[in-house]
Amino acid sequence: MDHATPNLPSRDFETTSQFYARLGFEESWRDDGWMILRRGDLKLEFFPHPDLDPATSWFSCCLRLDDLDAVYAACLAAGVPEKRQGWPRLRPPQEEPSGLRIGYLVDPDCTLVRLIQNS
Repeated sequence: MDHATPNLPSRDFETTSQFYARLGFEESWRDDGWMILRRGDLKLEFFPHPDLDPATSWFSCCLRLDDLDAVYAACLAAGVPEKRQGWPRLRPPQEEPSGLRIGYLVDPDCTLVRLIQNS
């Protein structure tokens, strides 16, 4: 099966790993230069970026999900707050003008992760 995985920045692998572990991700690979996290069929890959300024980060990715509500509930249960500013944070799923239902997660490095319900 062909697939792609997002390559995202991490200022600190341990912080990133712990944050995503609370959302149900587990490490499947880690060395000094790369980290791979999995949650079921979802895979996120991280590279070290210790000098990243989260306030100016433009990194993002999309997770296309069969059960958006379950993933969003896991984020809430992990204590990620619903708010408009700061990071980490969540924005509840809603139907967008595109017709897609999308929620938003911003991680500790201010990477925008779009949570998109599969049709």
